[in-house]
Amino acid sequence: MTIRTDWTRAEIAALFDLPFSELVFHAATVHRAHHAPDQVQLCTLLSIKTGGCPEDCGYCSQSVKADSGVAATKLMDVQAVLQSAAQAKDHGSQRFCMGAAWRNPKDRDMPAIVEIVKGVRAMGLETCMTLGMLTPKQADMLAEAGLDYYNHNIDSSPEYYERVITTRTMDQRLETLSNVRASGINVCSGGIVGMGETREDRVGFIHTLATLPAHPESVPVNALVPVKGTVLGDMLADTPLAKIDDIEFVRTVAVARITMPLSMVRLSAGRESMSEATQALCVMAGANSIFTGDKLLTAPNAGDDSDAALFAKLGLTALKGEEPLRACPVVEAAE
Repeated sequence: MTIRTDWTRAEIAALFDLPFSELVFHAATVHRAHHAPDQVQLCTLLSIKTGGCPEDCGYCSQSVKADSGVAATKLMDVQAVLQSAAQAKDHGSQRFCMGAAWRNPKDRDMPAIVEIVKGVRAMGLETCMTLGMLTPKQADMLAEAGLDYYNHNIDSSPEYYERVITTRTMDQRLETLSNVRASGINVCSGGIVGMGETREDRVGFIHTLATLPAHPESVPVNALVPVKGTVLGDMLADTPLAKIDDIEFVRTVAVARITMPLSMVRLSAGRESMSEATQALCVMAGANSIFTGDKLLTAPNAGDDSDAALFAKLGLTALKGEEPLRACPVVEAAE
């Protein structure tokens, strides 16, 4: 099949502007053509190194610029990480994601990271890591260790990005994605909505991902969790901007599904504050991956019991097979 990487902003804006029922129907049709509509991938996210990050991301409680009360820790012991991975597998997770609050990993950190990747893979779990910016050499080391996915979000549109982060540019994020792709590791990249951005920014966010040389295999869509002590948390708390409109959030998920048909679209942070109805609409619109457990790095999450109850209501089961972008070759659209 042909996957488009030549979407224009005007085309994406036109999708956002569709009547809601038509947009969701379109997204659901695309989703059913490439994914099992009653299956959702279960992933677990663990913070393997928390706090003390020198970046100034306005949404992040782990930044040294934030007064959020998050204490800096050292990299977790390898065996402790593997124990958490085993528990995640027992709870039905297919992918184990690990995050470290670094601007970029130091070379001295890489041997332990490599050992963790090998250990988690040996359990039969997919592995994903987010460690900040990567050099080509570091990406190659992770690829050789067998890392399945590397997460590096673009966060927002190129235009809005600089209003959220000043310590790293969008181009630097895209360079890391390029290094990851060149090493042969699957790409996980998405962003955050509800940071005070406009719909035009959400169009720009989707456009940036959908026009990469190859679509990310995973696209996490986060709703901002406004944490007290962070720049955005303090600025947006108790204001209408603190929570993106549910319908607009579903629209964002739907447009991501239509423009990136084979990608796994994941409901990530912010899901604990969404109603079951909103989450159900997201599934209808093509979301087919979630984080399970009670915590996402330092933010709260819906929890295993809530997810099990929701799955039962909606007739959903955990994905067991391989994701489409990894299971079949894709022919890219011509330039």
